[in-house]
Amino acid sequence: MNTATSTTTGAETARGVRRWWDADGGWSTADAGGTVLVIDSWFVDEGRVRGLDRHAERFGAACDRFSGPGAVRTNRFLRAVAESLPARGRWFPRVELVETESETRQRLWLRPAPPRTATVRLWAAAGPDRRRLPAVKGADLDHLASLRAAAAAAGADEALLVSAEGHVVEGASTSIVWWRGDTLCGPPPGPGLLPGITRALLGELARTAGHQVVTEQATAPDLAGVPVWTLNALHGIRPVTEGLGRFQDTDAAAAERWQSRLAELAVPADARLIPVVNP
Repeated sequence: MNTATSTTTGAETARGVRRWWDADGGWSTADAGGTVLVIDSWFVDEGRVRGLDRHAERFGAACDRFSGPGAVRTNRFLRAVAESLPARGRWFPRVELVETESETRQRLWLRPAPPRTATVRLWAAAGPDRRRLPAVKGADLDHLASLRAAAAAAGADEALLVSAEGHVVEGASTSIVWWRGDTLCGPPPGPGLLPGITRALLGELARTAGHQVVTEQATAPDLAGVPVWTLNALHGIRPVTEGLGRFQDTDAAAAERWQSRLAELAVPADARLIPVVNP
């Protein structure tokens, strides 16, 4: 495994490093210019990552929606990214499809991981979900950033998105699930929902452990008496303490047990984890 930051300064490493990738020339320094069309991110801890193959598949499928490098070049980019992930430290790399003035390019933003938190407070955004392309991570980046800023201003950690019918959809940067007894529940999949990698992994772990996993449409009042969790690649599982559902100390203990099971899925980052796309 290579260390992508081996030639950078301490200041550059602190704020993260952006690099363009070209099939012929490899990596080159990148600025923050251009319009970001698609993104994906995952957590790297001492060179280990979970679900990297799934993040690659989601990013590739999203890039295919735009006029860009094509599936084979995207695959080569992702394999180059996997080879560049540092073997030491905690990182939260972001891959991007970026529209520049001359062409659509792919970029790696190698960022130090922000602090992880164990719980989350939700703030309900006014009105229904207004994303243009909910199933494409990055397509509504500015809108979701503004919602997270509004949530922070209100003393919360995350913005809750609901449908026009009032059903819980997800957070601005998280999937949302809840427990009804021993049954793990979440919103039904569809064009209005981002395919959550951590949610999928948790669902598989729950089924393996003998739990039923179902989907249902639920409003905030429907969830008043049940434990609710948010999920994403950076934080893993975080019980909701305010804004939705019911929080008790026993819920936090259960979340910690499942968090440990998720952590066990992490493996050393390697280009061989990226599914090969043939021409």
